[in-house]
Amino acid sequence: MKGFRRYLFGGTLVIIAYLVAQYFKPVPTDWKPSYLAKDKIPFGTYILTQRIADLLPKTKVMATTKPIYNTLKERSAGTSNYLIIASTVKINKLDFQEMERYMKAGNNIFLAAFQIEGMLMDTLKSDIYSEFNLRMKRRYPINFVNPALKREYGYYFDKEVGGQYFDRLDTARAIVLGQKSSSKANFVQYKFGKGALFILPNPQLFTNYCLLKDDGMDYAAKALSYLPQADQLIWDEHFTRNDVQDKSMLRVFFDNDRLRWAYNLALWGLVIFVLYEMKRRQRIIPVIAHLKNTSVDFVKVVGRVYYQQRNHQDIVAKKITYFWAYIRRKYKLKTTEVNQELMDRLIHVSSASPEVIETLFSAIISFNQGEKISDKQLISLNTLIEKFYEQDQ
Repeated sequence: MKGFRRYLFGGTLVIIAYLVAQYFKPVPTDWKPSYLAKDKIPFGTYILTQRIADLLPKTKVMATTKPIYNTLKERSAGTSNYLIIASTVKINKLDFQEMERYMKAGNNIFLAAFQIEGMLMDTLKSDIYSEFNLRMKRRYPINFVNPALKREYGYYFDKEVGGQYFDRLDTARAIVLGQKSSSKANFVQYKFGKGALFILPNPQLFTNYCLLKDDGMDYAAKALSYLPQADQLIWDEHFTRNDVQDKSMLRVFFDNDRLRWAYNLALWGLVIFVLYEMKRRQRIIPVIAHLKNTSVDFVKVVGRVYYQQRNHQDIVAKKITYFWAYIRRKYKLKTTEVNQELMDRLIHVSSASPEVIETLFSAIISFNQGEKISDKQLISLNTLIEKFYEQDQ
C-alpha cells in the first residue's frame, strides 16, 4: 500500500499542476476556417446566421447536411434560394444535374468556396486562382461592378481575405458582378433558365471576422442582395459539417483541446498505473502437499507388531470383545453369560445360519477356557466371525 500511496500522490500533483496551467494559460485564437454556423471563431459564420433575417427579410432559413442531390431532388419550382459557404465544394455529375434542374425551375444558388471540384468548373469553363502573401499582410481592393453597389474606394480586408479570383472565364456565359484590383473577376453569375448560379471564391467575406467590420457587413449585404426574394433559404452545411458527423462517444473529447488533453492524460496515467502495479508485492508462496491418509500404514504397523509378538491370546480376546459389542449394539442382547439361551436368541434374531452361530459359539467357549491358541485356530476364529458378519447384513 505504501507504493500505491506514492503513485496516487504523484498522480494527483501532476493533475493539479496541469489544471492550474490550463486555467491560467491564455486561450489562443482559433483561425481555422470552419464556416460552421455555430462557431464564434473568426472564420465561423455565427454572425451571418444571426443577421440573415435582416439581409433577407421574410425568408425562412432551413439548414441541411445532406448532399446536394438529396436536398434538391424534391424541391418545387421558384420557391427557394440555395446557399453554400465552405472551404471546398465537390460537385459530381448527379449533383450538377439536380442543380441545373433546380435553377431552371426558377430557383437560385449562391456558392462561396475556395475550391470547387468536380464537373461544375469544367462545365462552366472556369478556373479559380489564389494570390496569397505568406506574411498575410497584403490587402486586396475588391468592389462591385454595378454602379448602384460599387463603392468609390473599394473594400479592403486583411488576413489575405479577398485574394481569390477567376483566372479563366467563359465570357459568353459569365456575368461579372465583382472584381479584385479593378480588373480580375471575383464574383460572377451564370444564367440557368429562370434561375441563376452565383459564384464567389472568397467565402471568408461572410465569416465573423469580416462581418464585425463595417466594410464586411456592407459587402456581404450587397453580395447577398443579388438573391431574389424567396419563401425559403436552404443553408447547405454538408460541406462544412460532413467531417464532424462522427457518432463516436469520444467525439466531444476530441473536438475540445482541453478535454482531449485530459483524456490523453488519464489514459497515460492508467497505463503507468498498470505497469507499476505489475510489480510483485509478495514473495512466492510455496506449494504445500496435501496430507496423506496413513490409516493403512498404521494398520500394517500394528499388524506387524502383533505378528512379531505372536500373542494370539490377546488378538482372540479383542476379536471376541468386538463381536459381543456388535451383538449388544445391534440386537440389544446381554452377553454377560455365554450359554445356550444367548445362542438360541441370537439364532432367532440374526440373519446368520444356525450352523455358523453354533460353530462360532463352540469356538468362543473353547477359547475362554485358556488353552494355548495356534495360528490355525486364530485364522479359523477370524473366518467364522467374518462369515457371521457377512450373513448378518
